[in-house]
Amino acid sequence: MRVREVHLVEGAPVRFRDRLLGYLALTKPRVIELLLVTTIPAMLLASRGTVNPLLIANTLFGGMLAAAGANALNCVADADIDKVMKRTERRPLARATVPRSHALVFGLALSVASFFWLWWTTNMLSAHLAAATIAFYVLVYTLLLKRRTSQNVVWGGAAGCMPVMIGWSAVTGTIGWQALVMFAIIFFWTPPHTWALAMKYKDDYAAAGVPMLPVVATEQQVTKQVVIYTWLTVGATLALIPAAGWLYASVAALAGAWFLVMAHRLHAGVRRGESVKPLRLFLQSNNYLALVFVALAVDSAIALPTLFS
Repeated sequence: MRVREVHLVEGAPVRFRDRLLGYLALTKPRVIELLLVTTIPAMLLASRGTVNPLLIANTLFGGMLAAAGANALNCVADADIDKVMKRTERRPLARATVPRSHALVFGLALSVASFFWLWWTTNMLSAHLAAATIAFYVLVYTLLLKRRTSQNVVWGGAAGCMPVMIGWSAVTGTIGWQALVMFAIIFFWTPPHTWALAMKYKDDYAAAGVPMLPVVATEQQVTKQVVIYTWLTVGATLALIPAAGWLYASVAALAGAWFLVMAHRLHAGVRRGESVKPLRLFLQSNNYLALVFVALAVDSAIALPTLFS
Protein backbone atom coordinates (compact mmCIF):
# COMPACT_ATOMS: atom_id res chain seq x y z
CA MET A 1 0.00 0.00 0.00
CA ARG A 2 1.37 3.41 -0.95
CA VAL A 3 1.72 5.75 2.01
CA ARG A 4 0.11 9.10 1.29
CA GLU A 5 2.40 12.02 2.04
CA VAL A 6 0.99 14.40 4.64
CA HIS A 7 2.16 17.99 5.01
CA LEU A 8 1.94 18.89 8.66
CA VAL A 9 1.03 22.32 9.87
CA GLU A 10 2.37 23.53 13.18
CA GLY A 11 -0.27 23.03 15.84
CA ALA A 12 -2.36 20.69 13.68
CA PRO A 13 -3.17 17.23 15.07
CA VAL A 14 -1.02 14.33 13.89
CA ARG A 15 -2.77 11.16 12.79
CA PHE A 16 -1.87 7.95 14.58
CA ARG A 17 -0.53 6.40 11.40
CA ASP A 18 1.76 9.38 10.74
CA ARG A 19 3.05 9.31 14.30
CA LEU A 20 3.71 5.57 14.08
CA LEU A 21 5.64 6.06 10.86
CA GLY A 22 7.45 8.92 12.56
CA TYR A 23 8.69 6.66 15.34
CA LEU A 24 9.84 4.16 12.71
CA ALA A 25 11.69 6.90 10.82
CA LEU A 26 13.48 7.94 14.02
CA THR A 27 15.27 4.58 14.01
CA LYS A 28 16.67 5.24 10.48
CA PRO A 29 15.96 1.76 9.05
CA ARG A 30 18.29 2.33 6.08
CA VAL A 31 21.21 2.91 8.44
CA ILE A 32 20.41 -0.30 10.31
CA GLU A 33 21.04 -2.23 7.08
CA LEU A 34 24.77 -1.85 7.75
CA LEU A 35 24.22 -3.83 10.94
CA LEU A 36 22.88 -6.80 8.98
CA VAL A 37 25.60 -6.60 6.31
CA THR A 38 28.47 -6.68 8.83
CA THR A 39 27.24 -8.52 11.94
CA ILE A 40 26.26 -11.80 10.28
CA PRO A 41 29.59 -12.27 8.44
CA ALA A 42 31.48 -11.47 11.65
CA MET A 43 29.52 -14.14 13.52
CA LEU A 44 29.98 -16.69 10.74
CA LEU A 45 33.72 -16.03 10.67
CA ALA A 46 33.92 -16.40 14.45
CA SER A 47 32.14 -19.76 14.28
CA ARG A 48 33.64 -20.81 10.93
CA GLY A 49 31.89 -23.89 9.59
CA THR A 50 29.00 -23.83 12.05
CA VAL A 51 25.85 -21.74 12.13
CA ASN A 52 23.74 -21.02 15.22
CA PRO A 53 20.58 -19.38 13.83
CA LEU A 54 19.13 -18.59 17.27
CA LEU A 55 22.28 -16.83 18.44
CA ILE A 56 22.47 -14.88 15.18
CA ALA A 57 18.81 -13.86 15.47
CA ASN A 58 19.18 -12.79 19.11
CA THR A 59 22.33 -10.80 18.37
CA LEU A 60 20.76 -9.10 15.37
CA PHE A 61 17.65 -8.18 17.35
CA GLY A 62 19.71 -6.74 20.18
CA GLY A 63 21.91 -4.90 17.71
CA MET A 64 18.87 -3.50 15.92
CA LEU A 65 17.51 -2.22 19.23
CA ALA A 66 20.85 -0.56 19.99
CA ALA A 67 21.14 1.02 16.53
CA ALA A 68 17.52 2.19 16.62
CA GLY A 69 18.02 3.73 20.06
CA ALA A 70 21.22 5.48 19.03
CA ASN A 71 19.62 6.80 15.84
CA ALA A 72 16.59 8.12 17.71
CA LEU A 73 18.80 9.92 20.23
CA ASN A 74 20.84 11.31 17.35
CA CYS A 75 17.64 12.74 15.86
CA VAL A 76 16.85 14.40 19.19
CA ALA A 77 20.29 16.00 19.37
CA ASP A 78 20.21 17.10 15.72
CA ALA A 79 16.60 18.30 15.63
CA ASP A 80 17.66 21.94 15.17
CA ILE A 81 19.95 21.36 12.18
CA ASP A 82 17.61 18.82 10.57
CA LYS A 83 15.10 21.66 10.11
CA VAL A 84 17.48 23.72 7.99
CA MET A 85 18.95 20.95 5.81
CA LYS A 86 16.99 19.97 2.70
CA ARG A 87 18.24 16.37 2.98
CA THR A 88 16.79 16.01 6.50
CA GLU A 89 13.94 18.52 6.62
CA ARG A 90 11.32 15.76 6.45
CA ARG A 91 12.60 13.83 9.44
CA PRO A 92 10.00 13.34 12.21
CA LEU A 93 11.29 15.95 14.65
CA ALA A 94 11.86 18.51 11.92
CA ARG A 95 8.20 18.10 10.89
CA ALA A 96 6.95 17.77 14.49
CA THR A 97 5.43 14.38 13.71
CA VAL A 98 6.81 13.14 17.03
CA PRO A 99 7.35 15.39 20.08
CA ARG A 100 11.03 15.78 20.94
CA SER A 101 10.50 14.64 24.53
CA HIS A 102 8.74 11.50 23.34
CA ALA A 103 11.60 10.78 20.92
CA LEU A 104 14.08 11.11 23.79
CA VAL A 105 12.18 8.59 25.92
CA PHE A 106 11.81 6.31 22.90
CA GLY A 107 15.55 6.37 22.20
CA LEU A 108 16.50 5.76 25.83
CA ALA A 109 14.01 2.89 26.14
CA LEU A 110 15.39 1.16 23.04
CA SER A 111 18.95 1.63 24.28
CA VAL A 112 18.23 0.12 27.71
CA ALA A 113 16.28 -2.73 26.12
CA SER A 114 19.22 -3.54 23.82
CA PHE A 115 21.60 -3.84 26.77
CA PHE A 116 19.43 -6.26 28.71
CA TRP A 117 18.47 -8.26 25.63
CA LEU A 118 22.10 -8.83 24.63
CA TRP A 119 23.07 -9.59 28.25
CA TRP A 120 20.27 -12.15 28.49
CA THR A 121 20.69 -13.83 25.09
CA THR A 122 24.44 -13.50 24.39
CA ASN A 123 26.90 -12.33 27.04
CA MET A 124 27.89 -9.35 29.15
CA LEU A 125 30.72 -8.29 26.81
CA SER A 126 28.35 -7.88 23.87
CA ALA A 127 25.90 -5.94 26.03
CA HIS A 128 28.60 -3.56 27.23
CA LEU A 129 29.95 -3.08 23.70
CA ALA A 130 26.45 -2.11 22.53
CA ALA A 131 26.03 0.35 25.40
CA ALA A 132 29.45 1.87 24.72
CA THR A 133 28.56 2.24 21.05
CA ILE A 134 25.37 4.15 21.84
CA ALA A 135 27.17 6.42 24.31
CA PHE A 136 30.01 7.10 21.87
CA TYR A 137 27.70 7.82 18.94
CA VAL A 138 25.45 10.21 20.85
CA LEU A 139 27.82 11.86 23.32
CA VAL A 140 31.13 11.89 21.44
CA TYR A 141 30.15 12.04 17.77
CA THR A 142 26.80 13.86 17.76
CA LEU A 143 27.27 16.27 20.67
CA LEU A 144 31.05 16.77 20.72
CA LEU A 145 32.61 16.18 17.29
CA LYS A 146 29.97 16.71 14.62
CA ARG A 147 29.68 20.49 14.90
CA ARG A 148 33.28 21.19 15.94
CA THR A 149 35.71 19.45 13.58
CA SER A 150 35.98 18.49 9.93
CA GLN A 151 37.32 15.12 11.10
CA ASN A 152 33.97 14.33 12.73
CA VAL A 153 33.17 11.28 10.59
CA VAL A 154 36.70 9.90 10.91
CA TRP A 155 36.52 9.44 14.67
CA GLY A 156 32.75 9.43 15.04
CA GLY A 157 32.55 6.68 12.46
CA ALA A 158 34.00 4.28 15.02
CA ALA A 159 30.45 3.75 16.29
CA GLY A 160 29.45 2.26 12.95
CA CYS A 161 32.29 -0.25 13.22
CA MET A 162 31.05 -1.80 16.44
CA PRO A 163 28.51 -4.30 15.03
CA VAL A 164 31.37 -6.58 13.96
CA MET A 165 32.82 -6.44 17.48
CA ILE A 166 29.44 -7.22 19.02
CA GLY A 167 28.83 -10.08 16.58
CA TRP A 168 32.26 -11.60 17.19
CA SER A 169 32.01 -11.30 20.98
CA ALA A 170 28.51 -12.81 20.96
CA VAL A 171 30.02 -16.01 19.53
CA THR A 172 33.38 -16.12 21.29
CA GLY A 173 32.98 -14.00 24.43
CA THR A 174 36.24 -12.26 23.45
CA ILE A 175 37.67 -9.81 20.90
CA GLY A 176 40.02 -11.47 18.40
CA TRP A 177 42.39 -9.91 15.87
CA GLN A 178 39.92 -10.77 13.11
CA ALA A 179 37.29 -8.56 14.77
CA LEU A 180 39.79 -5.71 14.99
CA VAL A 181 40.59 -6.02 11.29
CA MET A 182 36.89 -5.98 10.38
CA PHE A 183 36.55 -2.90 12.62
CA ALA A 184 39.39 -1.29 10.63
CA ILE A 185 37.71 -2.09 7.31
CA ILE A 186 34.56 -0.17 8.25
CA PHE A 187 36.54 2.56 10.04
CA PHE A 188 38.56 3.38 6.92
CA TRP A 189 35.55 2.91 4.60
CA THR A 190 33.37 5.43 6.46
CA PRO A 191 35.21 8.69 5.50
CA PRO A 192 35.20 8.23 1.70
CA HIS A 193 31.63 6.95 1.86
CA THR A 194 30.42 9.93 3.93
CA TRP A 195 32.53 12.61 2.27
CA ALA A 196 31.22 11.61 -1.15
CA LEU A 197 27.69 12.28 0.12
CA ALA A 198 28.79 15.50 1.84
CA MET A 199 30.28 16.76 -1.44
CA LYS A 200 26.81 16.55 -2.92
CA TYR A 201 25.13 18.28 0.03
CA LYS A 202 27.91 20.60 1.20
CA ASP A 203 25.68 23.69 0.95
CA ASP A 204 23.21 22.00 3.29
CA TYR A 205 25.93 21.26 5.82
CA ALA A 206 27.31 24.79 5.53
CA ALA A 207 23.86 26.28 6.17
CA ALA A 208 23.47 24.08 9.26
CA GLY A 209 26.91 25.03 10.59
CA VAL A 210 28.31 21.50 10.35
CA PRO A 211 32.01 21.68 9.30
CA MET A 212 32.11 18.57 7.15
CA LEU A 213 35.38 18.30 5.22
CA PRO A 214 33.80 19.30 1.85
CA VAL A 215 32.53 22.48 3.55
CA VAL A 216 35.93 23.64 4.82
CA ALA A 217 38.28 22.19 2.18
CA THR A 218 38.57 22.31 -1.59
CA GLU A 219 37.18 19.48 -3.71
CA GLN A 220 40.71 18.47 -4.64
CA GLN A 221 41.72 18.21 -0.99
CA VAL A 222 38.60 16.19 -0.21
CA THR A 223 39.03 13.72 -3.07
CA LYS A 224 42.70 13.28 -2.17
CA GLN A 225 41.59 12.20 1.30
CA VAL A 226 38.98 9.94 -0.30
CA VAL A 227 41.73 8.19 -2.27
CA ILE A 228 43.93 7.78 0.83
CA TYR A 229 41.14 6.25 2.91
CA THR A 230 40.06 4.02 0.03
CA TRP A 231 43.58 2.57 -0.12
CA LEU A 232 43.48 2.03 3.64
CA THR A 233 40.09 0.31 3.32
CA VAL A 234 41.29 -2.07 0.63
CA GLY A 235 44.47 -2.76 2.60
CA ALA A 236 42.40 -3.69 5.65
CA THR A 237 40.26 -6.11 3.61
CA LEU A 238 43.42 -7.82 2.37
CA ALA A 239 44.74 -8.07 5.93
CA LEU A 240 41.79 -10.35 6.74
CA ILE A 241 42.76 -12.90 4.05
CA PRO A 242 44.77 -15.13 6.45
CA ALA A 243 41.53 -15.87 8.33
CA ALA A 244 39.53 -16.70 5.19
CA GLY A 245 39.55 -18.84 2.06
CA TRP A 246 40.03 -18.29 -1.65
CA LEU A 247 36.50 -16.94 -2.22
CA TYR A 248 36.88 -14.01 0.16
CA ALA A 249 40.45 -13.36 -1.03
CA SER A 250 39.36 -13.19 -4.67
CA VAL A 251 36.40 -10.90 -4.01
CA ALA A 252 38.40 -8.63 -1.68
CA ALA A 253 41.10 -8.19 -4.33
CA LEU A 254 38.78 -7.66 -7.31
CA ALA A 255 36.25 -5.48 -5.49
CA GLY A 256 39.10 -3.52 -3.94
CA ALA A 257 40.59 -2.78 -7.36
CA TRP A 258 37.15 -1.62 -8.54
CA PHE A 259 36.70 0.65 -5.49
CA LEU A 260 40.16 2.15 -6.00
CA VAL A 261 39.44 2.88 -9.66
CA MET A 262 36.25 4.75 -8.70
CA ALA A 263 38.05 6.81 -6.06
CA HIS A 264 40.93 7.69 -8.38
CA ARG A 265 38.53 8.62 -11.19
CA LEU A 266 36.71 11.02 -8.88
CA HIS A 267 39.98 12.64 -7.80
CA ALA A 268 41.27 12.83 -11.38
CA GLY A 269 38.05 14.45 -12.56
CA VAL A 270 38.28 17.11 -9.86
CA ARG A 271 41.93 17.80 -10.69
CA ARG A 272 41.01 18.30 -14.35
CA GLY A 273 38.24 20.73 -13.37
CA GLU A 274 35.48 18.48 -14.69
CA SER A 275 31.96 18.26 -13.32
CA VAL A 276 31.99 15.15 -11.14
CA LYS A 277 29.28 13.00 -9.58
CA PRO A 278 30.41 12.17 -6.04
CA LEU A 279 27.04 10.61 -5.24
CA ARG A 280 27.97 7.76 -7.58
CA LEU A 281 30.94 6.89 -5.35
CA PHE A 282 28.69 7.11 -2.29
CA LEU A 283 26.21 4.62 -3.74
CA GLN A 284 28.85 2.27 -5.14
CA SER A 285 30.74 2.27 -1.83
CA ASN A 286 27.68 0.64 -0.28
CA ASN A 287 27.80 -2.07 -2.94
CA TYR A 288 31.52 -2.54 -2.36
CA LEU A 289 31.16 -3.08 1.39
CA ALA A 290 28.19 -5.41 0.92
CA LEU A 291 30.07 -7.45 -1.68
CA VAL A 292 33.12 -7.90 0.55
CA PHE A 293 31.15 -8.90 3.62
CA VAL A 294 28.76 -11.20 1.74
CA ALA A 295 31.80 -12.98 0.29
CA LEU A 296 33.18 -13.29 3.82
CA ALA A 297 29.87 -14.72 5.04
CA VAL A 298 29.67 -17.36 2.31
CA ASP A 299 33.36 -18.22 2.64
CA SER A 300 32.91 -18.73 6.39
CA ALA A 301 29.56 -20.54 6.24
CA ILE A 302 30.89 -23.24 3.89
CA ALA A 303 34.20 -23.31 5.78
CA LEU A 304 36.55 -23.06 2.84
CA PRO A 305 40.13 -23.92 3.82
CA THR A 306 41.95 -20.83 5.02
CA LEU A 307 44.80 -19.79 2.76
CA PHE A 308 47.37 -19.67 5.54
CA SER A 309 46.22 -22.55 7.74
